Amino acid sequence: MFACFADHCRLRGAALAVGYLCLYLLLISLAFIAHAQVLDLCIAAKNCGPGLFCGNCPALGKNQPVCTRGQAIIPTSIIDALPFNKYTWLVTHNAFSIVDAPLLPGVQRLTFYNQEDTVTNQLRNGVRGLMLDMYDFEDDIWLCHSFRGQCFNFTAFEPAINTLREVEAFLSENPTEIVTIIIEDYVHTPKGLTKLFTNAGLYKYWFPVSKMPKKGEDWPTVTQMVQENCRLLVFTSIASKEAEEGIAYQWKYILETGDPGVKPGSCPNRKESKPLNSRSASLFLENYFPTYPVESEACKEHSTPLAKMVGTCYKAAGNVMPNFLAVNFYMRSDGGGVFDVLDRMNGQTLCGCSTVTACQAGAPFGSCKNVASTSPVTTTTGSFSGSVQFSRSASTVCSPNFFIFYLFSLRLMAFMLQMQ
Repeated sequence: MFACFADHCRLRGAALAVGYLCLYLLLISLAFIAHAQVLDLCIAAKNCGPGLFCGNCPALGKNQPVCTRGQAIIPTSIIDALPFNKYTWLVTHNAFSIVDAPLLPGVQRLTFYNQEDTVTNQLRNGVRGLMLDMYDFEDDIWLCHSFRGQCFNFTAFEPAINTLREVEAFLSENPTEIVTIIIEDYVHTPKGLTKLFTNAGLYKYWFPVSKMPKKGEDWPTVTQMVQENCRLLVFTSIASKEAEEGIAYQWKYILETGDPGVKPGSCPNRKESKPLNSRSASLFLENYFPTYPVESEACKEHSTPLAKMVGTCYKAAGNVMPNFLAVNFYMRSDGGGVFDVLDRMNGQTLCGCSTVTACQAGAPFGSCKNVASTSPVTTTTGSFSGSVQFSRSASTVCSPNFFIFYLFSLRLMAFMLQMQ
């Protein structure tokens, strides 16, 4: 009897020992995951490093959640004092058209969506350009999608002043940052935009049309723009408003690619734009998004095809790098996505390096330091809030490797018990 009791105790002790071992291994595993970098397996955003979230890309057959970049490196934090048109900035197409945006009372919205988080969070994550469609609606100016130039209650999002106040708050909190707003303009109310931007408190940041280069010359440096507090560039699609309201006519200053923006090997100019190889405008906008946005396909679009398209448009413009890269669902990718491409674009232009993180301030062009290409660098100008967790992705699903680890622990326990 006592022998049986002793054997039972040994087995129980062995089970406890194995349990502690499994717990120890689990803690090690979780500690490893908590410091994960880009492309490392994850369970949730908290498992990944700064500037990362946890997501996947089923459109590419990548179903396991991995740490994915969710924040841009602000190029002026590495190389500053250059003309504004020497940098490449991230732009969100239809920045206001946000999945799960509040509906108008009693109305079901019937329209396309282009983004997944608030404008405030877009700016915090490094977006520096916003494409906004503005309409006369309900005796006000609203952000809306178009049906023949008219806003309807089932295509409307919110009064434009709400979004503009988010921009004002960001510029106020970040005194070295510059934001560009590109308006698809359906506002016919006389001085409507003037009143709108005044009421939003944005005129104190206004970059005046009189200071914009008219013949393709370099823009003022980012340092000058910050010192003079001219940190908001606004463009309209209506030519007459330049004289009437002092709002720059977009295609007088910006060369722009046309639709479709994701056709491999093709980069035509938009019909309103001058040819991409024209030197009469010093800003260049690349539209990179399909005619009809598909949320689940964006991660695929933002992988290798995006880098190839940037190269195609670079050549189409006579070896000029786009200054603005406009995308849908900017957060979605198979790892580095839009953010890695931006780093390479800025690295090539600003310092002749493969990525902007290899640039060295004050060093000769082409003097590059060794960096890990997949390691994002966070800046003090904003931080990833971690609020973007995609409910329709596997970003909240446990990694299969976690279950493999769990099964391994159970088998190890069974094996050690058999050895007793």
